[in-house]
Amino acid sequence: MPLSEHEQRLLEQIEQALYAEDPKWANTVRISDPRSHYKRRLVKASIGFGLGVVIMMVGVVMSLIWLGVGGFVVMLAACLWGLSSWKRMNGFGDSGRTPGAAVPPGKQVRRGGNRGTFMERMEERWRRRNDER
Repeated sequence: MPLSEHEQRLLEQIEQALYAEDPKWANTVRISDPRSHYKRRLVKASIGFGLGVVIMMVGVVMSLIWLGVGGFVVMLAACLWGLSSWKRMNGFGDSGRTPGAAVPPGKQVRRGGNRGTFMERMEERWRRRNDER
């Protein structure tokens, strides 16, 4: 849905005020690609995974079970963080598919269409149920 003229003017005023207040930061934000943020997070997650491996190995060598388990937890957390960054960087949605990806033959995808949110559907069911009584 496009913005109205009034909303566009307000947005331009906010943008101009931002440039006037801190032009360096505004320019950095405007130019940067959102994928670069996720790439940095992916690199940090890789470093965290390596750190977790080291901690786990130190725990195994020194026979400290709690340290080994802690290293494994660090590895797991880094993997989950990295995977979420990788999915967002590549544009995958919650379903694991790209938004415009083709559906394989023989598989149907249920789509909600304009059914609304979960709460709206539940409220509609509640209204229909009460109307039947």
